[in-house]
Amino acid sequence: MPFDLANLIARMELRQTGPGRYDGDNLDLDYRRVFGGQILAQTIYALRACADGKSLKSLWQQFPREGDVSLPMTYEVTAHHAGRTFATYGVHASQDGRLISIAAAALHAPEPGLSHPAEMPAVVSPDEARRVAIDMIPWEIRVIGDADLNSPEVHPARFQFWMRTPPVDSLGAHDSDWTHQALLAHASDLTIIGTALLPVAGLSQADTGTKFHSAVTSHTLWFHSSFRIDDWVLVDQVAPVLDGSRGFGRGDVWTRDGRLVASFAQESMVRPLA
Repeated sequence: MPFDLANLIARMELRQTGPGRYDGDNLDLDYRRVFGGQILAQTIYALRACADGKSLKSLWQQFPREGDVSLPMTYEVTAHHAGRTFATYGVHASQDGRLISIAAAALHAPEPGLSHPAEMPAVVSPDEARRVAIDMIPWEIRVIGDADLNSPEVHPARFQFWMRTPPVDSLGAHDSDWTHQALLAHASDLTIIGTALLPVAGLSQADTGTKFHSAVTSHTLWFHSSFRIDDWVLVDQVAPVLDGSRGFGRGDVWTRDGRLVASFAQESMVRPLA
């Protein structure tokens, strides 16, 4: 099966093999390493099966070892605390008993509360943004401004883009917050390293494997409120730190009507090759 959105949706569906234990297949990629965004999405689906009516509010995930695309992933979910409104879970992802990823998640039962408006960045609409294709994000992408993650030209370390999938209910996916969150998590893993490299002259994410070696070491998401990934969302990300072979970046996700619905942060290894 070629990598496309249908392939990603299919890989998010897991097989239960025991209490709190699930197996998942890997994306069909011309690459030996399991993509971290796939692991994030599958982790969210493993949590969905144990949620007991609560929704996912935050996910912190580390990647101590790379995965092998030829081996299925195994997810083991542990409930550390499950109260009436909040719950905390741990998720271990492994292959043949070798730890690939470890995650901690916070869940919350919906309840009313205080709120205040956030100020959305002033950007052009999706219709005015530049249509691009980004590897590993198999849906519509519209980039704001002239930043190009594959260009060696110097640019400030900020990357903004609109994105949306086709209607989720037309994809054969479970149409719930969990699916929209999982698809966003998959996409959020991809462009922070490239954003961190924008200010570096003569280097871009296209040089990975030839001029430098990179890998995501940790990734965190916060989900503030419900959203639909099949309606336009704005991803506004910056990468203020690239130092000592490590990079750091963060992003906010906004709906078109100005709601801040999710945030994420990522630390990575960016190691120059001799």
